[in-house]
Amino acid sequence: MVKGINKQVIVVKSPDPRLFEEAIFILKEGALSEGASPEQVLREAQQAAKNYVSRSTVPGKWFQSIPAPAYAAAGALAATAAWSLALFF
Repeated sequence: MVKGINKQVIVVKSPDPRLFEEAIFILKEGALSEGASPEQVLREAQQAAKNYVSRSTVPGKWFQSIPAPAYAAAGALAATAAWSLALFF
């Protein structure tokens, strides 16, 4: 149920829709009436999204480039080795 709340939002479309489709920013009341142009608001929203993504990603982690089937195969090999060792000892 919505109780008469009216908010202005900025929707920033993703240049690469594989990860997400869009980011939604809710403007503060009076943000545009305080002298900020729509271009400035959009630029700041894009910058906030870019900063969030750059902080959330961890570059240089070698294990992020390994595909999931390789992890599954390594786990299967480790389990097989553990069972084989258990049978001999």
